[in-house]
Amino acid sequence: MTKKRRPRRWLRWLLLLAVIGAALLAKGYWNAARDPLIRTATVDVGDWPAGQPPVKILLISDTHVAGPDMPPARLARIVGNLNRLKPDLVLIAGDLVSEKRSATHIYTPAEVVAPLGGLKAPLGVVVAPGNHDHWFRRDALRGELEKRGLRVLQNEVIAVGPLIVGGVDDDYSGHDDVPATFAAMDRLGPGVPLLLTHSPDVVPDLPRPVAAVFAGHTHCGQIRFPFIGALTYVSRYGDRFACGDIDDAGQRVFVGAGLGTSILPLRFNTPPDAWLVTLKPKAPPR
Repeated sequence: MTKKRRPRRWLRWLLLLAVIGAALLAKGYWNAARDPLIRTATVDVGDWPAGQPPVKILLISDTHVAGPDMPPARLARIVGNLNRLKPDLVLIAGDLVSEKRSATHIYTPAEVVAPLGGLKAPLGVVVAPGNHDHWFRRDALRGELEKRGLRVLQNEVIAVGPLIVGGVDDDYSGHDDVPATFAAMDRLGPGVPLLLTHSPDVVPDLPRPVAAVFAGHTHCGQIRFPFIGALTYVSRYGDRFACGDIDDAGQRVFVGAGLGTSILPLRFNTPPDAWLVTLKPKAPPR
């Protein structure tokens, strides 16, 4: 009788590594495809208009509609859940689409935008484009957004309720114009100033503070390892505007992790999120 050979030890290790790798990929995809966390904050505004009730602002960003992790059906389901928060105003900080090489399906501008048309807010929905929107049929995306009643701001300003909302176009792709946006804010008249932009890297260029800046782009790192940190925040300021509720030398900045993914449909230690920020009058000193 021939003696059975035992599997070589290196084959066992290779199999173990393959199993661990597959488990990590599955976990990363599960993280990317989970429902977003809803983070909350309050901003006290000193010059809040008398008699005006607080305003709830919903910030979403980086929907990155593409297969496999963000088909339009998933975004439509998320939108339905976000509507239950009953925001007064929705701000979308760009990167609606993804053309990543790992995508299993690239959707048309109409398919990308359709779920966002379901957002409900009495003061409307405002969008500032991101770098991927400029790289992927920007004009078609804008047309689809406007067809559904969503307002697109590219270095432009609008008044909504007690707010003056300035939308700075994307800094990462070089379409931003902060001076033009602030000049338009000055012409529009009194109101509580807010800024919506895709990349938070415009913040150091602001000529004066606003009540709050709303941004995305960084994905909070998207893939962030313990002890090592994020692979990148895609920011020339490193982790200065990495994620979350930031006080940058007195300027309040909210940076969302986003709903979708870029490059790879994976997330580690950076769950998808959306921000519900309440603006209200600052209490008088006692």
